Amino acid sequence: MFPEKMLEVLKHAGVVAIATQGPTGPHLVNTWNSYLQITDDGRLLIPAGYMQETEANVTKDNQVLVTVGSHEVAGRMGPGTGFLIKGSAAFLPSGPEFDAIKAKFAWARAALVITVSSVTQTL
Repeated sequence: MFPEKMLEVLKHAGVVAIATQGPTGPHLVNTWNSYLQITDDGRLLIPAGYMQETEANVTKDNQVLVTVGSHEVAGRMGPGTGFLIKGSAAFLPSGPEFDAIKAKFAWARAALVITVSSVTQTL
């Protein structure tokens, strides 16, 4: 499901933006490319430290938009590329997904698990 170029992006430094819909409008939170893990079945795992507003939004509307990018990977128009990921999200404070996150990020209070519905290259 994930294009090779996006997998290459995740090997480089970059900021990830996660958008949810809240009661007063869109809400954004950031993390790092290096924090994302891809499961064997194609879901994204992201460590959640704070993200309380994001979690509250997901309990009411689990649809999320995620962007990832790196200026170090060539895109369609030159240096740098990015991707838009659409999917549904859940925060898991226990279980195998959380254990995988907690093993790498001791500070994580939950695993943000995103079931991906589409991936689109934007640059």
